[in-house]
Amino acid sequence: MLLPKRQKHRKVRKGRIRGVATSGHYIAFGQYALQSQSNERITSRQIEAARQAMTRYIKRGGKIWIRIFPHTPVSRKPQDVKMGSGKGNPEFYVAKVRPGTIMFEMQGVPEEVAREAMRLAAHKLPVRTKFLVREES
Repeated sequence: MLLPKRQKHRKVRKGRIRGVATSGHYIAFGQYALQSQSNERITSRQIEAARQAMTRYIKRGGKIWIRIFPHTPVSRKPQDVKMGSGKGNPEFYVAKVRPGTIMFEMQGVPEEVAREAMRLAAHKLPVRTKFLVREES
């Protein structure tokens, strides 16, 4: 699973995910891409599940790039704990994804294979997605 090696602050505030992606919104590496159409927090487990689904389908052929990284820690308090007594400990990490963010890229496989692999990956994610093909210039 993906998580940061080190971080400046152990606990961060929740914040909001507003607006459209201004960085990471174009295909940079591969031929095919999976783009988010809604804003959501994606956990490192969901990213890993999507990666495994794609890798299994393409039978380790081609190359996959993961363009999102879970930097943000999410804290939870234990079950059956009364209100107060501070903030809980970090439990897992999330990537904040805006509409238009490219999440995965793929290269070295036919388009039908890439489309199906991305479809399987999209089922593991909590966002609406769109399959993109890089236009040749």
